[in-house]
Amino acid sequence: MNEILKVIKSRRSVRSYKQEQISQESLDAIIEAGIYAPTAHNDQPWHFTIIQNQDMLQQINVITKEEMANSDIEWIKKMGSNPNFHLTYHAPTLIIVSGRKDAIAWTADCAAAIQNMLLAAESLNIGSVWLGLLKFYFDKEEGVQKLGIPEGYEPYYGVAFGFKEKEQAAPKRNLDVVNYIR
Repeated sequence: MNEILKVIKSRRSVRSYKQEQISQESLDAIIEAGIYAPTAHNDQPWHFTIIQNQDMLQQINVITKEEMANSDIEWIKKMGSNPNFHLTYHAPTLIIVSGRKDAIAWTADCAAAIQNMLLAAESLNIGSVWLGLLKFYFDKEEGVQKLGIPEGYEPYYGVAFGFKEKEQAAPKRNLDVVNYIR
């Protein structure tokens, strides 16, 4: 099997990280992978905000959990109220991916950039997890202002990165998802 397919099959959402920071060289490679993602009309509508400041990461965790605890959705409310839940799973690096709102397909383009970054991280033996619950933080205008996101961009998702505490096996995959028309 070629290396790309091996990386695709081995990547997992990591929820337990060592506190050792990833190198600048690795971070640059991950960002570059995101920049090289496919994009509609070559808009390249993404912006990456890298957060490695532990105080800021903790502040994001606290604010997001407070918002989650007020949710009408029971499982989200329960997670937000759990004192042991940490939104970024204590990963030392968080990348927030924002998209330029006037681009044709900015959400799809940003998702492609995120997938490229996830795969690049795995190829470097760096763990990652795509964080949809950051939406609760992005809904707080004062928090978003602290991120320095350029005018005209909207934060979309976050991705946590760090060295894995342990390797994980792949969950069983449903392979009955294909039909052919030939």
